[in-house]
Amino acid sequence: MPAGSTADGALPVMADVARLAGVSHQTVSRVLNDRPNVRPETRERVLVAIRELDYRPNSAARTLVTRKSQTLGVISFESTLYGPSQMLYGIEQAARAASYFISIASLRYQGIHSVHEAVDRLRDQAVEGIAVIASQGSTVAALAQRVGTVPMVTVGPTDSGQLPGAGVNNHAGALAAVRYLLDLGHATVHHVAGPKDWLEANAREAGWRQALDERGRQVVPCLAGDWSARSGYEAGFRLAGDLTVTAVFCANDHMALGVLRALQESGRRVPEDISVVGFDDIPEAAFLTPPLTTVRQDFGELGRRGLELLLQRIESPPLRPSPRSRATDHRVALVAPELVLRASSGRPRSR
Repeated sequence: MPAGSTADGALPVMADVARLAGVSHQTVSRVLNDRPNVRPETRERVLVAIRELDYRPNSAARTLVTRKSQTLGVISFESTLYGPSQMLYGIEQAARAASYFISIASLRYQGIHSVHEAVDRLRDQAVEGIAVIASQGSTVAALAQRVGTVPMVTVGPTDSGQLPGAGVNNHAGALAAVRYLLDLGHATVHHVAGPKDWLEANAREAGWRQALDERGRQVVPCLAGDWSARSGYEAGFRLAGDLTVTAVFCANDHMALGVLRALQESGRRVPEDISVVGFDDIPEAAFLTPPLTTVRQDFGELGRRGLELLLQRIESPPLRPSPRSRATDHRVALVAPELVLRASSGRPRSR
């Protein structure tokens, strides 16, 4: 008989597996659910029968019996940016390792109605919990309105005042990068910032500002960017025209790439004239000219922490607050970033 069908051509069911393996229906169920008290040779016989029949458990029936779908929802936003895409990948890998399926709701806009619609769509699919890659404060606020309807966490930037979540410690990463440049002997460090409505951008700017304040160094106005290499390129020409600039911290690697290109075209050498540091450690960072010093984020660990926190909420959900309650959940799991030193940074040359 062909794989994936029984003698009469129908899709195989659990009873067919039991008949072929010569065991009971309950034994097949115990093997499928990885329960104990099944002899190794019996387990192997059942697994051989499953492979031979190409049997696939009926997830809908299992959900009715167990009241668990083994499915998690993920709300993400359409983006080609390295960080959000890697966060989604990290969540998916962690879910697979925990034997969960993933259903993704990808949104173009982070408006309140879009976010609420995504939550409702995933709830209609009977997901057990939702992880949200939330980059903007307005998104977190919209999600907070649905607290109690389904277990929910944020992954990426965190806002401990409204929702629990797992995120990279962006503030600490920026702080380490700027301190490193100051330790090299730079009088101050300029900053090409990300968009003001992004939580990561605000945290990285705050870390940059703290590093300068604690050393009593001049805090020069930020140059605004939008995460793109083009915005970094435009900022780079402004920096190149100021001969007092010796060090630049960029809020992501793509903007740093644009800065490097603009400095090169302006005749400013890196790192001899200006040191450049980025954030993310994109795969191309080590192959730029010169190789880019940057802050590396561990997206695999971020996905694992986020999933762990979500599963905790699924197993022990908090009480749903009353309409008058202002109760918040302050649980935050932070992943430490790593400063990666390469050739784009060095001591300032004497003038």
